[in-house]
Amino acid sequence: MWRDLTWQNFWRDERFLRVFGQVVFVVVVLVVGRFLYVNMYTALEQRSLLPDFGFLNTVAGFDIGEVPSFIDYSGASPNKMAFLVGLVNTLRVSALGIVFATIVGVIVGTARVLPNPLARGLATAYVEFLRNVPLLVLLVFWYRGVFIVLPRLAETPLVWGRQDLPDGKFRAWLILSNRGMSMAWPVGTESWPAYRLWLWLAVLAAVAVYVGLTWYARRTGRAPLTLVWAVAAFFAVAALGFLVVQATTGQAPLRWAVPQVKKRLVAGGLKLSPEFLALLSGLVIYTGAYIAEVVRAGLQAVSKGQIEAARALGLTTFQTLRFVVFPQALRVIVPPLTSQYLNLTKNSTLAVAIGYPDLFNVAGTIFNQTGRSIEVIVIIMGVYLSFSLITSAFMNWYNRKIRLVER
Repeated sequence: MWRDLTWQNFWRDERFLRVFGQVVFVVVVLVVGRFLYVNMYTALEQRSLLPDFGFLNTVAGFDIGEVPSFIDYSGASPNKMAFLVGLVNTLRVSALGIVFATIVGVIVGTARVLPNPLARGLATAYVEFLRNVPLLVLLVFWYRGVFIVLPRLAETPLVWGRQDLPDGKFRAWLILSNRGMSMAWPVGTESWPAYRLWLWLAVLAAVAVYVGLTWYARRTGRAPLTLVWAVAAFFAVAALGFLVVQATTGQAPLRWAVPQVKKRLVAGGLKLSPEFLALLSGLVIYTGAYIAEVVRAGLQAVSKGQIEAARALGLTTFQTLRFVVFPQALRVIVPPLTSQYLNLTKNSTLAVAIGYPDLFNVAGTIFNQTGRSIEVIVIIMGVYLSFSLITSAFMNWYNRKIRLVER
């Protein structure tokens, strides 16, 4: 395609200019990148701080306030274990935040297009208020204005299902105080290993039901509640296994660990710190407002003729939403929804403002202890880049799955 070009018209041909511009851009990026790298390397060499990741195996020397139960960490553990604690804490708050923010966003976004003026007005006020409040301010409000001002354990904490015990103790299924939330939680007994096999069997049953109903829908054109029946199959097999294991071993595979309180100490159950609750609440409420706008835009993108046609066929409101509106709206909702999920994960770094030990917070402490700024920053960037790429890959796969295929 270059045969008709001459030296005189090279600078006027769009094909040449397109390639030439890209080459110049790459050269400029490489030159600037080399300059920055040489400058960084020279400065680190003068300070005897050349990149070295050996500090990951040195003793951390600090405690972390919130350590997952399955991680054995103490101040004598190496720095790599501290990074692992921060990583798990970030994953926990991000995963739960995505789930709950999606639920809030779908409910509020659907309410914004309902004909009911009260529901529509409340949803609009929620979205407009939270989208104009900085997330950092919201997190500090939830932490300092809600959770740490709850009643103390030694006073009158908010409880549900309280039962007084001797020696001034009491236990309750749910306890809210300025130390966070404690709630009853199932824990395994000696017969748990036998019941674990039944859980795997329940997963296989759920997968079989899902695949079978999907095949049935493609063959018949009918759309049963595939996911609902798959979940029902899982719980049915799990319940059957629970009864069988209890009957054969004489002991239930799970028991409730109910929190017990004596003065200022809480033992048993699941404990959630006020920092975790404030961060999760802030991320869910804030991101839910943005997801609600995404859902509203997707629902309004569906032609009104589609809804009228569904009603003319006798479909109920639920059936219209399930079979007509949401399948078409998802093609509009999923791409911007991916950005909101990525924003929620990256916004979790604001946990440093309220003292929650996420990856960024723990990494900052390690940097202060070791002085290894470049290595710590590289680790943080690599982890969040991995989070973003994995989330984007999953959402892009789902987007390709639900997109409209034209023939």
